[in-house]
Amino acid sequence: MTVRIGVEEEFHVIDVETGELVPRAEDVLSRVARPPDSGPHDGYARELPQSVVESNSGVHTSLDGLYADLSRTRRRLDDSAFRQGLGIAAAGTAPLTRLGTVPPTPERRYHHMTDEYRRLADEQLICGAQVHVDVPDRDTAVRAMCAAGPWLPPLLALSASSPFWLGADTGYASWRTMVWQRWPTSGPPGCFGGAAEYDRAVDELVRSGVISDPGMIYYDIRPSAHLQTLELRVCDACPRVETVVLIAALFRALVVDACARLRTAGGTRCDGRHEWLRAATWRAARSGLEGELVDPATRRAAPAPEVVRGMLRRLRHPLEEYGDWATVLTLTEEALARGSAAHRLRRTVAAEDLLAGVDDLLAATRGGAPGPVRGDRARRARRPAPRPAGRQSGGGRLAARPARARGTRHAPADPGVADDPADEHNVRGTGPIASPWRRGGPAPGTTPGRRPAPAVRSEGGPACAV
Repeated sequence: MTVRIGVEEEFHVIDVETGELVPRAEDVLSRVARPPDSGPHDGYARELPQSVVESNSGVHTSLDGLYADLSRTRRRLDDSAFRQGLGIAAAGTAPLTRLGTVPPTPERRYHHMTDEYRRLADEQLICGAQVHVDVPDRDTAVRAMCAAGPWLPPLLALSASSPFWLGADTGYASWRTMVWQRWPTSGPPGCFGGAAEYDRAVDELVRSGVISDPGMIYYDIRPSAHLQTLELRVCDACPRVETVVLIAALFRALVVDACARLRTAGGTRCDGRHEWLRAATWRAARSGLEGELVDPATRRAAPAPEVVRGMLRRLRHPLEEYGDWATVLTLTEEALARGSAAHRLRRTVAAEDLLAGVDDLLAATRGGAPGPVRGDRARRARRPAPRPAGRQSGGGRLAARPARARGTRHAPADPGVADDPADEHNVRGTGPIASPWRRGGPAPGTTPGRRPAPAVRSEGGPACAV
C-alpha cells in the first residue's frame, strides 16, 4: 500500500500597516486566484474567527509534490492578501492581537460554539497545521493512535511558533497549545481497542451535550471522520514550508511504523497511563527545541535535539522505504541548527520590536528572507521589545538553499495572475506607518522578495479537507 499524505494549513490575516490581526478572511478568500474548473472556495475554507483562512492540499506520495503544492497555495493566498493591504502569517499565534476585535465567522455552527463556549471561543485566535496520512481501515487508525501518540510532543516542538500573545512574551514556545488545551476534548486521546470502542466514546461525548458533533473531537491525533486517514492535530502553524514538509514526513513514518508493529505483534499493549503524555505535550509547548523534552523511550527529561534524533533513528526504516531519509535528515539537522520558529521570532523582537517580528513571519510564510515588509530598503530604527511574561528561551526546504537578498515587489496588474516569484526587485510603496506597537512615529520598511519554488513534481488528488 502506498501511503499518501495531505496537509491543512491555517493562516492569520494581518494588516501590514499595523501588524495586527484583522477579521478579513473573507476578503482574502474572495480574491484568491483559482483554476477555471474550481468552486468558489475549492481548496480553501473559513474557520471560527474571521481572521483565519485555511488551505487544504492535494494528496501526495512524494515530499517534493507536497512542497510544491503548499508553496503554490501560499503564494496564491499572499497575492490575494497583498492586493488588499494584507498579509498572511503561518504561526500558532499572531504576536499583535487584541481581544474583542475579531468576530466569529457568520455560520450557524460557529455562532453556536461562540454562545456555548464564550470566552474560550472568543480567544481561539490561533492557527495550526494538520497532517493526514492514509491508513488501511478505521480500526487500524484507532489502534495506531496508541503507538504513535508518545512521539507527537517532539513534532509539536519542531513546529513551535507562538511565543507571543496579546503583545507579550508568554515564556512558552507554543502558547497556542495552552490556548487549545482548554477545549474539553483536546489533548492525548488515550487508547482504544478498535473503531467501535472509539466511536462509542465519541457518541457518549456528543450525547453528553459537552460537544455538538464528532467534528469537535480535538485530540492531538484522531481518525478522520470522513477520510480513511489518521490526522495529526498537535502542531502549530509553521512559518516555513520546509518545517511542514518535515513534520508530514515524520508523521507518515510514525503511522507506517505503528501499523507495521500492529501487524507483527498482533496489537499493542497499553499500560493505561497517559498522564505522562499530557505532561510531555506541556513540556514541548514550553521548551520548543531550545530546552528539554520528555523522551518517549525513557519517560525522562532529555535535551530536545537528543529526543528528535532518537525519533529519527526509530523511524529510519519507514523513512528509507519512502525515499525520505536523506531529505528528512537534512531538514531535521537544519531545524535543530536554526532553532524553533519561536526562538527565531524572539531573537528578531529582542533586536528590534514586535512589528519586525510580524514582518519576519509574513516574509517566511510567503517564502522570502526575513525582513520588513513595508516602504523602502532601510531598516526601521530599533524600538523596545515587548514586556516579558517570563524568561525567554534561547533560534527544511528540500535541500539547503542560500539566503536570498532582500527585495521588494509590486501588485500584479491582473488580479488573477500572481507575481513572478523569481522577480524580487519589483517595488511597492505603502507610505508611512502609524502603529501603537511602534515607538517614535512612522518609519519605512521593505518587502522581502519571494524564493522561487524548485522544479518539482506534484501528484494530483482530492483536497484533504476536514
